[in-house]
Amino acid sequence: MKSFNELIDELSELCKIVSEYWDIFGVKHIIPRETKEAVLRAMNIKIDSVEDITRAIGDRKSKPWKNVIEPVYIVSVDDQPVRIPVYLPVKEGDESHLTIYWTIEDESGEKAEFILMGEAINIAEIRWIDQVRYVKIDLPDLAYRDIGYYNFNLECKHLENIFPDACNILRRKSKIIIAPDTCYIPPELQDNNVWGLSVNLYAIRSQRNWGIGDFTDLFKLADWVFRLKGSFAGINPLHALPNTVPYGISPYSPISRLYKNFIYLDMEKIPEVQQLKDAGLIETDRLTEELYVFRKSEFIEYEKIANLKGEILKKAFDIFYDRNYRRNTSRSREFKKFVSEEGRSLEDFATYMALAEKHGGVNNWTEWPEKYRDVSGKDIKTFKKKQKKEILFYQYIQWLIDRQLREIAGEVEKLGMKPGLYHDLAIGSPASGSDAWSNRGVIALDADVGAPPDDFNPGGQNWGFPAIIPEKLRESAYELFIETMRKNMKYFGALRIDHALGLFRLFWIPRGMSPGEGTYVAYPAEDLLRIIALESHRNKTMVIAEDLGTIGENVRETLRSFQMLSYRLFYFERNYPDPSFLMPSEYPDMALCAVTTHDLPTLSGYWAARDLHVKKRLGQYPDDAFWRKSIEERDRDKRLMLSALRSQNLLSGDLHIDELTIPEMTFDLRLAIYRYLASTPCKLLLVNLDDIIGTLDQQNMPGTVDSYPSWRQKIPTPLEDMMSEDRFMLLSDSLSMRARPTESC
Repeated sequence: MKSFNELIDELSELCKIVSEYWDIFGVKHIIPRETKEAVLRAMNIKIDSVEDITRAIGDRKSKPWKNVIEPVYIVSVDDQPVRIPVYLPVKEGDESHLTIYWTIEDESGEKAEFILMGEAINIAEIRWIDQVRYVKIDLPDLAYRDIGYYNFNLECKHLENIFPDACNILRRKSKIIIAPDTCYIPPELQDNNVWGLSVNLYAIRSQRNWGIGDFTDLFKLADWVFRLKGSFAGINPLHALPNTVPYGISPYSPISRLYKNFIYLDMEKIPEVQQLKDAGLIETDRLTEELYVFRKSEFIEYEKIANLKGEILKKAFDIFYDRNYRRNTSRSREFKKFVSEEGRSLEDFATYMALAEKHGGVNNWTEWPEKYRDVSGKDIKTFKKKQKKEILFYQYIQWLIDRQLREIAGEVEKLGMKPGLYHDLAIGSPASGSDAWSNRGVIALDADVGAPPDDFNPGGQNWGFPAIIPEKLRESAYELFIETMRKNMKYFGALRIDHALGLFRLFWIPRGMSPGEGTYVAYPAEDLLRIIALESHRNKTMVIAEDLGTIGENVRETLRSFQMLSYRLFYFERNYPDPSFLMPSEYPDMALCAVTTHDLPTLSGYWAARDLHVKKRLGQYPDDAFWRKSIEERDRDKRLMLSALRSQNLLSGDLHIDELTIPEMTFDLRLAIYRYLASTPCKLLLVNLDDIIGTLDQQNMPGTVDSYPSWRQKIPTPLEDMMSEDRFMLLSDSLSMRARPTESC
């Protein structure tokens, strides 16, 4: 008989909990029983006794035999016709009395019907479980089907001895997902390398926005990049946020990854807002004063801007409700169609927002009364009936966002930019948010996602997001994952997936434990990658898989096989263990290359060691010796950068410096670094706007809350003024070898 510890080990393995891993320092970690138990409990598995664990092990080993069919089947488009395995409890000799009927239904509702009975049934495998004989029967499809989602419906007759309450008919449902083997790459980019400009949308100053970058600024940015002969404009995640300082403004810590932040709406383009103005229902003098203050403020006034836009949007919705919704106008019908197509997900999100408003703007369902914590409970149903108009308001906001994004995407498409708009997908959303409230069944609320100790974070990282339980995600036919990918690809030609390594394994930190006590949990990577590939083709969106960090075996090779671009940063591309920088020719072709990210210093900040000085001021170094060592390494790295540039003959004229001299950072030097990256074979080059204009401070300083103005800094120069600056034309000329394919053909 196995011991308690042995049973925990066996169950952990069945639940894909990694028992050991190697960290970035080459140290092997053996996961203790306490961590395994904590992760199992976070997965909502009962392990209080040997009997509990034994039962849990048996349940997992007998799947899918006891469940008749799997919840989902994901297959390659080339692996057809599909064969669906079905597992039935049948007494020996009773196979000839079985009748199996099934249908495969596509997304348009068209069905293919099949039937097997009697002698035509072939048994592929037999297994005895708890003294019951089960047979496996493979049900064949007869057609080669297009990529997409299919409903599989099964009926089996003559099973009265096993299912006496089933009226002799057993019914089950499943989903078939037929996916391509690779992600979408625009034909224009198959043999071309292009560049784009990266900017945090919220940070854009302009003469017309309301103190924060908006969707009209996004189009102006894209159009400007087009005129600079670039091919895409990259922005931060647009996910819905509380818009409250300091905890509710990070685009990487959203309420929901399914829906977007209304603060980006261009209010002037909403018809109902114009109707409010025409009717004198907006105090124009007050509005003018407030907008002047917002535009001139040093930092973004999230709460004030959100309150102003929210107040006006409510008045706009009242007009829409009276003049359109109740009269069923064409505009109303468009809105209703959007709501219908979005379905339960939008209804849940809007209900969450209405409940948050009811509870004083508390965007944390765990602090609401108990009766409102269950999304499917009777009290929520009652709330939906009583607060129908309030819920419609939040659906109206998402409709406005969708309309403005659709219009921008259409205009960018007309320009011929490929990939055009480049969006970013955050790794997760907090346990307090809408996604967790709506999908509690697949969320491990008692474990956070993070990273083990590494060079940059000796104590490891806790990112503050709950993990998704792999087993439960599959049981739900990957519904949440599919929606997340689909909604974030919609209207965008490229999507960067933050921490794509999590598609293979995620580092779980059980509640109450430190990152050093966590462990990895493996995920069904091939299923997830195929879903991404399918949504990539359906939305015509290329995928960039952010693959920085502690990388598992064969991860990058697998991502490449799916035509997901690697994410390569100049700062990190070295000849390890030698710190010298990789030559351009050594970069991979299937990659996006960039200098930095929002979490890392800008080029000017890097050169001035601004990040190191800020961290010292904030007490993030254990002692002065550690800080001095960081400064020395930074000086070494600057010399190594100059050496790399010199090797490519990029330090000419004013930049021809001897090997011992570290010059001041200049525009020419920044341009030389981007010319270095432009000469790599990487398919995409992402140019950081902050680097070109010489910004010192990075957008986010990890490890801080309110001691650093993360996510609040504006670009110092209005967009309209930047668009006429000579340095951007010089940038365009310097990257001419990456001109748009349409112009080079």
